[in-house]
Amino acid sequence: MTRAKLTLSMIVKNEGNRYLRRALEAHKDFIDAAVIIDDGSIDHTVDLCREVLKGIPLHLVQNATSQFSNEVALRKQQWQETIQTDPGWILNLDADEIMDSSFPQKVSEILEQQTYEAIYFRLYDMWSETHYREDVYWKAHYYYRPFMVKYRLDFPYMWRETPQHCGRFPLSINQFPYLCHPSRVKHFGWARLEDRQSKYNRYQLLDPDARYGWKEQYESILDQHPNLLEWVE
Repeated sequence: MTRAKLTLSMIVKNEGNRYLRRALEAHKDFIDAAVIIDDGSIDHTVDLCREVLKGIPLHLVQNATSQFSNEVALRKQQWQETIQTDPGWILNLDADEIMDSSFPQKVSEILEQQTYEAIYFRLYDMWSETHYREDVYWKAHYYYRPFMVKYRLDFPYMWRETPQHCGRFPLSINQFPYLCHPSRVKHFGWARLEDRQSKYNRYQLLDPDARYGWKEQYESILDQHPNLLEWVE
């Protein structure tokens, strides 16, 4: 059976000194193409993408000014640029998200099967290189969420129209037959103190009344003694 095409789709901004290189290195050997939206970077993020993904078809779009204050517009842009490339399957990851070490060996069986059109994984919020957080406010890993979808040309795609927390895919892909997969996503966006402080400040600026998120979770970002569990591959 012919292996379907797999396109990595990603939004990046000033990721040159964070986790982008590690993420691209981890994923480049099993993807067939990449679509990257650079949302107004002023560092070497774009050059890094071109360097690491050399030899892989790359569609890279550079926004002159950041669109992140209206996330749904940015996600729509990402989606439109991705589907214009005839993506096959779309693996939608952020620049600080890395599939676990088991995933590369399991990609082909996902792409070859004909039953499921969306693949759901659990995401672990890493609070350091070796530990993830688990408490009442931080339990994303209890749930499976879509990170991979098979693009259907004839499907009506509808979005959750909120400026923050709109989702990485159109809301209507929830109608796709899906598989809850055992591979996991390591999310390093909270792993450094300076990143936690930056995200806390951003949420206070963009969503001060917690209209689109959970106020208590926002406040818990800076907890001094969070409950951490060791990551085991």
